Amino acid sequence: MSDFLKISGLHASIETDGGAKEILRGVDMTIPAGELHVVMGPNGCGKSTLAYALAGREDYEITSGSVAFKGKDLLELEPDERAAAGIFLAFQAPVELPGVNNANFLRTAVNAVRRARGEPEMDAVAFLKAVRAATKSLSMSDEMLKRNVNVGFSGGEKKRNEVLQMTLLQPSFAVLDETDSGLDVDALRIVADGVNRLRGPEFSALVITHHKRLLDYLSPDRIHVMANGRIVHSGGPELAEKIDQEGYAAFLADAA
Repeated sequence: MSDFLKISGLHASIETDGGAKEILRGVDMTIPAGELHVVMGPNGCGKSTLAYALAGREDYEITSGSVAFKGKDLLELEPDERAAAGIFLAFQAPVELPGVNNANFLRTAVNAVRRARGEPEMDAVAFLKAVRAATKSLSMSDEMLKRNVNVGFSGGEKKRNEVLQMTLLQPSFAVLDETDSGLDVDALRIVADGVNRLRGPEFSALVITHHKRLLDYLSPDRIHVMANGRIVHSGGPELAEKIDQEGYAAFLADAA
């Protein structure tokens, strides 16, 4: 299988009051088509920075390294161009958008991506049919479509709304940044089911998490441990069990 995503020697910094602070210190990772990979690691090791760097968040400066997505230079693309190319980021803490209707937001996003891909836009009837089918699969009330984006949503509702966006946008590569945080077991299973429904030979994902419980529903292909801004160890799904039982101490020693 071809490599959907290939990260080579990626370094990234963020500007602070004390000057530029390097967070990613040479990340190397390859994710083949059709695979789901997981990044685990202690707080502050660079997991979310990696997600933001892939999505194109402007706060983070890529100082060296490369990211190839389907054979193209991902770092040359603007965030909207990355979305059109098939990249999706589910945020750890989804933002609220007061005054922006959820259904209108979703339809605008879907049609913007469809236009960029040369596909016909969805009219109101087609979109309503698609979004209602998606909300039903995620056990979401249609009333949430009438509310402003994430305003007044519980933590679980925000995360389901992120997966709803992903379901409608149909990305070929999704990055889930601790989407499982704050979810009860029922919501966790629903979110995982939303990811699993997209899985196939033309879809890959990178899941960032602290907890093994989400992985019980996702059955990842590979686990990567991040420490001190780089990947220090990779292995099969059994690696999550080792981390759950022993923590990150041994990996931190390797990263020192």
